[in-house]
Amino acid sequence: MGIARLIKTRWSPRAFIDHSITPDEAELLFAAARWAPSSMNEQPWKYYYALKEDSEQFKLFLDCLKPGNQVWAKNASMLILSTARKNFDYKGKINRHAMHDTGAANVLLCLQANEMGFQAHQMGGFEPDKTYESFGIDNEKFDLVSFIAVGKPGDPSILPEDLRKSEIKPRVRKSLNDIVSRIN
Repeated sequence: MGIARLIKTRWSPRAFIDHSITPDEAELLFAAARWAPSSMNEQPWKYYYALKEDSEQFKLFLDCLKPGNQVWAKNASMLILSTARKNFDYKGKINRHAMHDTGAANVLLCLQANEMGFQAHQMGGFEPDKTYESFGIDNEKFDLVSFIAVGKPGDPSILPEDLRKSEIKPRVRKSLNDIVSRIN
């Protein structure tokens, strides 16, 4: 028994090839996210997305990213914004698990992308105020979680040198001893 292939082969590329994602493929990514566990089955996530061929809308997403992410995310086939509803529907109480639950949905979306031959790269480098304003999102009701670039991985040589070096270096993870403690 070992780590599932989808987990081991998931990664966050910055180099993408020019390849379209169909509306049906996009829908399948979000259908996978729906299956994430969430506190009280609240499913607090809400997604916004644009396909690259929706050039005006795609630019709206790009313009909210920090410049360092714009450099490479412009080549993705799809850009997504994930948000988390701050309060439970039930009685309107604060949902302190909303960000966690949305993160779980994002991971399932990323794994589904991998299953479909794509990869997804989550980004925290964006302008929150600009994003709230550009998308008309009520910051009293929703937290911004992350942007996600989705596409077919491409040749790292298309990237600027600093990003190219990062793209080709070996993937490293902390040891289990660094992240796990058994309490007896």
